[in-house]
Amino acid sequence: MTYHSETLAHEELVEITGSSRYGGQVAWLNENEWKHHKSRAGAPIVGRLYARMRLAWITPQAATAQAWAPDFTGGRG
Repeated sequence: MTYHSETLAHEELVEITGSSRYGGQVAWLNENEWKHHKSRAGAPIVGRLYARMRLAWITPQAATAQAWAPDFTGGRG
C-alpha cells in the first residue's frame, strides 16, 4: 500500500505549476487563486484533498460555508 502525505510533495507542485522554483510555484498558486501556506524556507504547502478538489473543478467552500444546524421549530413541544 502506498502512503501519501496530507500535503503535496515538491514534485507534485512542479507538475501542477510548471515551475521547480518556490517563487514560481507561489506565483502560479496566487494567480490561480489556490489557497496555500508557506514554510519557513518559502516553499508552498498545499493540502492534498484541496488540490484534488481544485483539479476536479470543485470549488472548496469549507471556509465560507455556514455550519448546518437542525431546525426544531416545527417539532411537537
